[in-house]
Amino acid sequence: MQLTVFFQATGGLALFLLAMGMMTDGLKTFAGSGLKRLLSQWTHTPLRGLASGIMVTGLVQSSSAVTVATIGFVNAGMLTLAQAIAVVFGANVGTTITSWLVALVGSGFKISALALPILTVGVVLRIAGSGRRWAHLGEALAGFGLFFLGLDLLKESLGGFAGGFSDTVAEGETYHWAMYLVIGFAITLLTQSSSATLAIVLTAAGTGVISLEAGAAGVIGASLGTTSTAAVAVLNATSNARRLALSHILFNLVAGSVALLVLPLLLWVAGLMADWLDMEGSPAILLAAFHTLFKLLGVAMLLPLVPWLSRRLERFFRSSEEDISRPRYLDNTLASAPELATEALGRELARMQQLVAGLVHVSLTREGMTEAASKRQTSAVHELYLAVAGFAARARTERLSPEVVEQLSVAVRTGRYLDEMAEQIGSAVRLRHNRRALPETTARLLLDQYLQMVGQLLGPEPHPDASREQAGEIYQKLKAEVLRSMVNREVSQEIGQQVLDDLSDLRRMLDQGLKARAMLEHQGRTGNSSAEE
Repeated sequence: MQLTVFFQATGGLALFLLAMGMMTDGLKTFAGSGLKRLLSQWTHTPLRGLASGIMVTGLVQSSSAVTVATIGFVNAGMLTLAQAIAVVFGANVGTTITSWLVALVGSGFKISALALPILTVGVVLRIAGSGRRWAHLGEALAGFGLFFLGLDLLKESLGGFAGGFSDTVAEGETYHWAMYLVIGFAITLLTQSSSATLAIVLTAAGTGVISLEAGAAGVIGASLGTTSTAAVAVLNATSNARRLALSHILFNLVAGSVALLVLPLLLWVAGLMADWLDMEGSPAILLAAFHTLFKLLGVAMLLPLVPWLSRRLERFFRSSEEDISRPRYLDNTLASAPELATEALGRELARMQQLVAGLVHVSLTREGMTEAASKRQTSAVHELYLAVAGFAARARTERLSPEVVEQLSVAVRTGRYLDEMAEQIGSAVRLRHNRRALPETTARLLLDQYLQMVGQLLGPEPHPDASREQAGEIYQKLKAEVLRSMVNREVSQEIGQQVLDDLSDLRRMLDQGLKARAMLEHQGRTGNSSAEE
C-alpha cells in the first residue's frame, strides 16, 4: 500500500514536471516575437516592467524563461539594469499563477474534468499543424491537459497517504515551521522547479496531510529554493546575469524573511481574500492567496528602491569590457567649465587610444583571440566613444569661444576615428585565422609582413622604422598575390574573397588609427603651448 502510494505520488510529480516543460516551450515558441516586443517596449518605468514580468511569466508559466530573455535584452542594450530588475520582480509575482491553478484543481472546481478534452485538442493541433505555430500551441495545450492530470494523480496519492497515516500526520503537525521551510527549499533544489514544490505543498495542505501554517512555511521555502537554482545557473554567466540573479535572490530573501515575521497576519489577510472569493473552506486557496500576498509584500518594499538597487548592483561583477566602456575622466560637473572639459576629453581620448592600440596588438599577435571576444571589446570601445561624444554635446556651447568649440569638435572626430579603428579588429582576427588557408609561398609571407607592419604602426609603442608607405607597398603586393592564388585555385574563392575584404578593413583601420594619433599629438602640442602661455 505504501509503495503504491509512493509510486503514484512520484508519477504525478513526474507528469506535472513534464506538463510544465511542454507548456513553457510551446507557449514561448507560439508567442514568438510578441513576448520579446512586450519585454523590450513596455518596461520604460519600474511599474511597467513589473507588469510586463507578471504578464509574460503568467503566459509562459516559467520565471526562468522570462529571466533568461531579460538577461539577453540587458546584454544587448535594449533594457537597463533597473528595468530588468523590475521585470524579475514581476516574474516572481507571475509565478503565483501556478499556485492558483493548483488551488483551483483541489478546491472543488471541476477544471480537471477538462483535462482529457484539452489534451485531445492539443494533440490534434500538434499533429495537424506540424512545422507551424499552431503545432506549438497544441504542445502547450497538451501540456495544460497533462498539468491537470498530474495534479489529480498527486492529489489522490496524498489523500490516500492522509487517510492511511492519520496518526503520523497528527504528530507531524506538531513539528516546527522551520522543518517545512527546509522541506520546501530541498524539494525545489532537487526538482529545479518551485512550481513542483508548490504543487506538492498546496495539494498536501488541501488533502489534510499538513497544516495551513506548515504549508505557508513550505511555500516560503519553495521561493527561497529558487535562489539556489539562480545562483548555480549564473556561476559562469555574464555580469548582467549575475546582477539579475542577485536581485532575484535579494527579493526572495527579503520577502520570505518578512513573511515569516508576519506569518499570522498574512494568513489572516489571506483568509479575508478567500472569504471575498467565497472559497474560505479550501486550505489550498488560502495558501495561493498567501503566496500572492507575500510576493506583493516584497514588491511593495523593494520596487521603490529599484533605481538605488541597480546602481549598487552595477558595482558588482564588473567585467573587463565594462571597465573599458566606463569613462574615467569625464564628469558632468566639468561640462560647464570649458577649460576643464577640454582637458578631461583630452585625457579620456588618450586613454581610449591606448586601449584601442592594446586591442590591435592583441588581435594581431595572440593566437587565442576569438571573433566573439573581439566583438565584446569593440562594443565596449563604442560605448566609450558614445560617452565622449555625449560629454562634448553637453558642454555649454553658447558660452564657449570658437577655439574651444573647435577643440570639442576635434575631440569628437578623434573619438570617432578610434571607434572606427576598433570596429576593424574582428577583421584582423579573421586574417590571422585564415592565413593557414593561403599558399605557403608569397601570399602567407606577405600577410605576415603586413600584419607585423600594421602592428608596429598602431601598437602601444609605434616602431620608428615602420612607415605608412612601406605598409602600402606590402598591401598592394599582398592583394595581387591573393588574387593570383584565387585564379590558380590555390585558395578557395570564399576564403580568398574573405581575405581581400578583411585586408580592406585592415587598411581602413590603419588610416583611421594614424589620423587619430596625429590629432592627439596635435592636441597635446596645443595644450602644452597654452599651458606655457
